[in-house]
Amino acid sequence: MSSKSPFLDTLFLLRKEECITIFTDLHEISVKEIQDTADYLESEFEKERLEFLSLEIKFDKEVAVWAAQVLYHSAQLYLIRKDTSKDLHKLIPEYKGKIDISALLSADLSLRFLPQIISVLHTADPEDPLIKMLENILQQFHYSAVGLDVKMENINWEEELKDKTYRKLYLERIVEKRSYQHAEIPYINQLLIAEFGLHKDLFWKELKIIEN
Repeated sequence: MSSKSPFLDTLFLLRKEECITIFTDLHEISVKEIQDTADYLESEFEKERLEFLSLEIKFDKEVAVWAAQVLYHSAQLYLIRKDTSKDLHKLIPEYKGKIDISALLSADLSLRFLPQIISVLHTADPEDPLIKMLENILQQFHYSAVGLDVKMENINWEEELKDKTYRKLYLERIVEKRSYQHAEIPYINQLLIAEFGLHKDLFWKELKIIEN
């Protein structure tokens, strides 16, 4: 299909319809597309910020655009793989900037869709090197990986979730995704049980209470 902006169209459809648009070739992203995408993601961030109302958490344009490019390229690479092996690290670069709560939530606008892409890539070819690259990204940005079985080594959860807004969002996503991998971590389990209170069975009946 043709489009004035394959990059932006892919992100828009994923966020609005949870559909992936696959084009006939890898499209080189223009400066204007990057700016238009940054503007679009900022507007989406501001809509989502209405749910947590934190003035301290700002939109991080740099990481949001990086995450959007990772998502776009990984979606296109599901089908378009001719002569791409040598360029995988250019198409899916590591993020080397500062990772704070603003970065995590800004990147999540796009990275929350990576688990689904990893799933279809794994079905097509479990040995695909792209899978490991995307999993490594989600180990860094693990808020976006809730619900996907990824390694979570050496995370100090008490330090990680010290910000009350981020903690609330993280716990809500764990419940939404029914992520037992997270919910059975003793510290997180305690937080969840405290939040549920007397209504634990109403929110998550099957969840075990983990003793330290």
